[in-house]
Amino acid sequence: MRQLILFLCSALFVQSVMAQQSQDLNQTMKNMGHAYKQAMEAQQAEEVNKHLETMLLLIQQSKQHNFKADVKTQSLQGLDRVSDVIYSAQGLLAKAQLQQAKELLRQIDGLRKEYHELHEPPGFWELLFGK
Repeated sequence: MRQLILFLCSALFVQSVMAQQSQDLNQTMKNMGHAYKQAMEAQQAEEVNKHLETMLLLIQQSKQHNFKADVKTQSLQGLDRVSDVIYSAQGLLAKAQLQQAKELLRQIDGLRKEYHELHEPPGFWELLFGK
């Protein structure tokens, strides 16, 4: 009986830790989305670059989270792809090409949609019939 209680307590602890990590990642992603929006609305290259630096910091924080094993590689790849776009945009900003940098940054929204699909729970029909 003691072992059963210990096991149940351990399971609840692990579940609460995993839920907290999921919430942390969710908040980090929301902050990244906010920084992206601010970068796209900014009118000066320096201001855009400031928000891009914030996004890069948030990407590094996101990489520290424990992703589900079946999507970890793809999730990290997606974060790397977003980083690559940001670095390319920063190169354009250094050449005073603000509009071209913003056009390039629009790719991030497509990457967000692509990689967020990995983390969505299965729908009703998917549960019933599979993929």
